[in-house]
Amino acid sequence: MTDTNHVLDTPPEGGKADWTVSQDWSHYTAEEHATWDTLFARQAKLLPGRASDAYLRGLDVLKLSKPGIPDFEELSERLMKLTGWQVVAVPGLVPDDVFFDHMANRRFVAGNFIRRPDQLDYLQEPDVFHDVFGHVPMLADPVFADYLEAYGRGGQRALGLDALRYLGRLYWYTVEFGLIREPGGLRIYGSGIVSSFAESQFALDDPSPNRIEFDMARVMRTEYRIDDFQQNYFVIPSFDELLRMTVETDFAPLYEELKAKPDIAVAEIVAGDEVITRGTQAYAREKAAAV
Repeated sequence: MTDTNHVLDTPPEGGKADWTVSQDWSHYTAEEHATWDTLFARQAKLLPGRASDAYLRGLDVLKLSKPGIPDFEELSERLMKLTGWQVVAVPGLVPDDVFFDHMANRRFVAGNFIRRPDQLDYLQEPDVFHDVFGHVPMLADPVFADYLEAYGRGGQRALGLDALRYLGRLYWYTVEFGLIREPGGLRIYGSGIVSSFAESQFALDDPSPNRIEFDMARVMRTEYRIDDFQQNYFVIPSFDELLRMTVETDFAPLYEELKAKPDIAVAEIVAGDEVITRGTQAYAREKAAAV
């Protein structure tokens, strides 16, 4: 389960019509379970005071601190009782239409493989740690669970509107790399941050990135990095507000408006931004100088 070629173009061998497979939990090795435990221990120590209250509650109520890679059947039983979601196994990244169909029906697809011990700090494709530790605790929150279902339905509609790049940016800057404002300050909830030891610190502490109040149209125009720390983070006021904006927005005319406007570059500040922290961009300059 350590093969790194996990981008799927055809349904998996032995899988179902919906591209899911058995998690095959009994076949994880002791080393693979130990890798999960190592990743879990260092993130669990780091996240209190950094992660959102909703994420930390989900981590606790789903009993993810149990040693070893979680069994999806047991995890789904707990999750179904809380929000009606379940976790289904796939061997890698699935096509957009498959992904959206699962999400619209409250099924979260999670990779059934885990990174090697020498890949603890970075893996290009999402594995079981990113998918389960990063995403699933937020599915225990009723409001965020509703948001993801609404996003899945929106994705199905976007397929016929040539608008996936815009909707993909919304997912990126909320589900994967979102920040939220809480009474104690800014907190992280995006799975790409909470599952990353380095970005859990960078997103809140480093002076380099911009931290900007969330605006849906602005977010959907904004390019992003897939291979490094983000240079823009968008801050939502609450999960209730994120859900409200999503269900009340008429996306079809919004997509048409966006198609007539230029994309916004990574790290750019534009007129109308409510900037919380204007980044120094020192990290990006250092990286560029090192090339």
